[in-house]
Amino acid sequence: MIFNYKRRPTVNVNVGGIEMGSEWPVRVQSMTNTATDDIQASAAQCQRIAYAGADYVRLTAQGVKQALSIGEIAEVLRAQGCNIPLIADIHFKPQAAMAAAEVCEGVRINPGNFVDPARSFKRLEYTDDEYSAELARIRESLLPFINKCREHHTAVRLGVNHGSLSDRIMSRYGNTAQGMVESVMEFLRVFVEQNFLDVVISMKASNVVVMVEAVRRLVVAMDREDMHFPLHLGVTEAGFGEDGRIKSAVGIGALMAEGLGDTIRVSLSEDPELEIPVARKLVDYITQREGHDPIEGQYADGYDPLCPRRRETVVVGDCIGGDRQPVVIASYRPDELNGAELQPDFYYSADGLIDGMHRFLVPMASWRGERNAFPLLTLGEWERCPEARLRFLQLPATTPVNRLEFLRGRTDTVLVITPVGKNIPGEEQAMIHALDRAGINCPVIVRNNYADSSNEWLQVKAGADLGAVLLNKRADGIWLEAPNSHSVVEVVRYAFAILQAARLRTSKTEFISCPGCGRTMFDLQTTVQRVQQATSHLTHLKIGVMGCIVNGPGEMADADYGYVGAAAGRISLYKGKQCVEMNIPEQDAIDRLIALIKENNDWREP
Repeated sequence: MIFNYKRRPTVNVNVGGIEMGSEWPVRVQSMTNTATDDIQASAAQCQRIAYAGADYVRLTAQGVKQALSIGEIAEVLRAQGCNIPLIADIHFKPQAAMAAAEVCEGVRINPGNFVDPARSFKRLEYTDDEYSAELARIRESLLPFINKCREHHTAVRLGVNHGSLSDRIMSRYGNTAQGMVESVMEFLRVFVEQNFLDVVISMKASNVVVMVEAVRRLVVAMDREDMHFPLHLGVTEAGFGEDGRIKSAVGIGALMAEGLGDTIRVSLSEDPELEIPVARKLVDYITQREGHDPIEGQYADGYDPLCPRRRETVVVGDCIGGDRQPVVIASYRPDELNGAELQPDFYYSADGLIDGMHRFLVPMASWRGERNAFPLLTLGEWERCPEARLRFLQLPATTPVNRLEFLRGRTDTVLVITPVGKNIPGEEQAMIHALDRAGINCPVIVRNNYADSSNEWLQVKAGADLGAVLLNKRADGIWLEAPNSHSVVEVVRYAFAILQAARLRTSKTEFISCPGCGRTMFDLQTTVQRVQQATSHLTHLKIGVMGCIVNGPGEMADADYGYVGAAAGRISLYKGKQCVEMNIPEQDAIDRLIALIKENNDWREP
C-alpha cells in the first residue's frame, strides 16, 4: 500500500511535557529572531509564537551566557502563565549545550560542528584507522552531554544542515544527502549505545531536492539499524512571502505525504509567529487524509524512491515529454494575463474562443482543427476525434489502465490526470506507475483544482500535492486551477513557483534567505526585500541573503552570489561559496553586490 497515507511509527520523545512521535499530533514550532540576551524581548516573542499555536520555541545560544539567558526567559514566561517548552539552538560550543541542558526542555546540536571544527571546504584524507579514531573522539565528546541531558530530562535534536557538514564528512562522502545521513548516524549510534532515546532528527537544506532525498535516506538507514526516532522537517532558508510558503510546502508536504514527519517548521524570512499558521495549514491538510479509501498499486520497474529519475516518455507535439521542461496550463483567457511576467504554455478555452497568438486546449465539441488549438477529450470521445498531431486525453486518476492499452506506442497523446479522492498525490502517482508498468509512455499532466479563496491555503495545498508528484519526477506538466482565487495572475505564478521549488523549471531569480535568529547581523526582512528589488530581474541567478556566518556559505553553496552578515552593520559578499569582499558597511553592500555581479558579466539590465 505504498501510495496510501499512514504515519511512520516512531518512539515517543518527551519535550518538556509535550510529547512527539507517531502516537501524537504532528507538532509545530518556530524560532525567535530576537537577541537571546534581551530577556524581555525574547520572552515577548516566545509568547507571541506560543499564542499563534506553536508547540515548541527554539532560541539561539551562541555561548554559555545566552544558554543561561534562556533559563531567565523561561522564568519570565512561566510567571506569565506561558509554559511552552524552550529549545536551545547550539553551534560550535559544546559548553553552551551543557549549560542549556540544565535550563531548557530541549537542546539542538549540529553534528557538523559540535565536535568537528567549523568547515572550511578543505579536502582531508584519512586512513580507515584514522577515521575510526575520529569516531572514538566523537563518542568521548558526546558522553558528558548525554549524561547531562539524562540527568535533567532534556530532549535532544540532532540537526544536520546541508550547509554545515564538516570537512571530515564532506571529504569522505561529499557534500551530498548521503553525507548528511552519515553525519547524523555517527552521533545517533552513540545515543543508542548509551540508551538515551529522547532524540529527534532533522535533515535540512535550502535545496528541496537534497532535503527530501536526505530524509528518505535517513529513514532507510535508521530502519536498517532498528532505529525509529521522530523526524523534524523543514526547508532551511526557504525565503520570504509566497516563495517561502510554496518552497516549504513542496518539500515538507512531499515527505508528509509519505507518512514522514513528527514536527515541522516553516522557515520564513518574516516575523516567526507568521510561520505558525502556515505550518498548521500544512499539517491539517496532510493529516486529514488519514483513513482515506485505499489506493492499490506498486512502483514501476526500475523506479528508485530515494532519488527518482525523470519518467521516460515520448515527445508529443515537439513540446511536451521527453527531456522538454515541464509545461504549465492555465484555465484563463490570455487577456486576463495581459502584462503578467509569467505566461502559461497553454491556455484552456472552455468556450472554444481562441486567437492566433497563443496555444489553446479546447473541448472536443469546440475544436475545428485550428493550427494552434488542440482537443481535450474524454475517454468516450476518443474514437470520434479526427486525427490531430497533439491531443489531450483527460482521465480520472482511478481509471483502470487496462482500458488504455490502445495508447501503447502512440506519439500524439498527452494524458491529463485528475484526482478523485482525498489523497491527491497518492492517486496520481499510483496511476502514473501503472501506466509505466503497462508500457504506456505518453506524457502526463496533473490537473488539480482547489476551491480555496485564501492565497495561503492555495499555496500550501497546491505546493504539497503537486510538489510530491514533481519531486518524484512523475509529471511532464501541471494544470493548477483555483476558480475562487482573487487573481488569475497569482495562480499562474504559483504554478511556476512550484516547478522552481522542485528544481524542474526556473522562471525567476531564486532567493535563498534565512528566517533570522538571535545571530542575525542586520534587519533581515528589510534587507531581503531590498536585495529582491535590486536583482529580481536576474532570472538566471540564485542569490543568498544570510543573517550570519553559521550556515551561510554552506546553505547558499549552490547560489551564484551571497550577501552574509559578518558583524553588526557589516556585510561580506560571496561568489559561489568563496568570500570575495569582507566587512563592507551595510549601507554600501547592495551597491557592491550589484557591482560584483557586473564584474562577473552576470548583470542584465531590467
